[in-house]
Amino acid sequence: MKLSARSRVVCGNTQENAMTVICWFRRVLRLDDHPALVAAAEDGAVIPLVILDPAEARAHPASAERQALSLPPLAAALERLGSRLIVRRGDPAEVLEALARQTGASVIHATTGFPFASDDGLEAAAEHGGARLQLHPLADLVPRGSVLTGSGGVYKVFSPFWKAVRQVQIAPPLAVPKLTAPEDWPDSDGTDWPEARAAMVRGWDVLARHTRPGEDEAHARLEEFLEGPLPDYKADRDLPWRPRATSGLADALACGEISARRIWARVQPDYQQGAAGSEHFLSELCWREFARELMAESPDLDRTPWREEWTRFPWRGDNDDAEAWRRGRTGVPMVDAGMREMFVTGQMHNRVRMITGSYLTKHLLTDWKVGLDWFGHCLSDWDAASNAMNWQWVAGCGPDAAPYFRVFNPETQAEKFDAEAQYRRYWLDPDAEGAQAFAEAAPRAWKIDLQDRPKPALSLAEGRQRALDAYQGLKS
Repeated sequence: MKLSARSRVVCGNTQENAMTVICWFRRVLRLDDHPALVAAAEDGAVIPLVILDPAEARAHPASAERQALSLPPLAAALERLGSRLIVRRGDPAEVLEALARQTGASVIHATTGFPFASDDGLEAAAEHGGARLQLHPLADLVPRGSVLTGSGGVYKVFSPFWKAVRQVQIAPPLAVPKLTAPEDWPDSDGTDWPEARAAMVRGWDVLARHTRPGEDEAHARLEEFLEGPLPDYKADRDLPWRPRATSGLADALACGEISARRIWARVQPDYQQGAAGSEHFLSELCWREFARELMAESPDLDRTPWREEWTRFPWRGDNDDAEAWRRGRTGVPMVDAGMREMFVTGQMHNRVRMITGSYLTKHLLTDWKVGLDWFGHCLSDWDAASNAMNWQWVAGCGPDAAPYFRVFNPETQAEKFDAEAQYRRYWLDPDAEGAQAFAEAAPRAWKIDLQDRPKPALSLAEGRQRALDAYQGLKS
């Protein structure tokens, strides 16, 4: 059935006709600072749409679950505005074409898919459905390609990029618009994402316990951080055992429950007053921008070494050591604790990400793309650009990279940042809550025995020397 293309709108005591438009909530699962939603509200009666793509669920199941958990709060927020959320499952191009044809929508407003997805084929699909596709930029700190060096190129080192961004006037976040409801609503598939649930298997319920979904929760977390841990952020952010040392907003940013611009604007009063921790926190937010600049310039950043000479580096492909790494069975406590944390919670402490990444690419001499793909599978805060740049950074082949001869020693790192082993005990001691949660979440095929602690495949000294020898071979 083709629904009415026009809707009756009540504005005060005045009635007038409005065109029906679709707003695709595309990893922007919020009402605040939503450029596509603001534009749609100005165009006519809005049908808010979320598309659950089975292919995305298979490729990034933890990220897909995180988005699915955010949908009920989003639906409730829309209902409070007199609107509703329409959820469809399937290939995005096919869904857009079908829904545009069904509703008679004249325009489909959406944010650009970068860095998570391609926009290829969407315009044609919308046109086949009788609508025009209008893409809007994400509410990042700066538009892509707008902060350039004096020679007109992108920054390849973070420090000058951060300095340049501080000189830019960041656009203010957009307010939540008033929404007009269509006269008729299309049917909805509901807010669950069965393909993501199936891909997560036992891990779905476990990960859900570690999630605070929804736009309101994201804003609450930001306030909690600013009122509490912010002054000690620079020092405490490196301590994986310390609770609430960071903002905990990575997953909310990744699924679009809060925008980078909103965070920037909210922190500005503290920053302008010189509040301890505020500048370092904003620089970390800008690191995310830096990754997006680089990936916009080099779209294959997740597949090709940024430094061309590294295409000749003798990394090993996937291997048994890498599988042990994925399962948290390397025998190196700090590494295994981190891998368990990620599998259970969908996140991993940033310091531990560097340790686990360095161990895989240097001690185990395994291709960084093996790690990138596993992080993409497990992270609820998965961000394509950040994941790619960070893996290339730790492997030594990326922009602004850690020198290859800088090989993180997991034992030294543990002594420095987990001196009393609180973090390691939580995830590794058989009776600890974290270890028990890992056993509950892990696939049965892994046959987890919490009492069994493997020995490392090689000593840390041997692994470091092998990495350095390979690096010398590349240079020569």
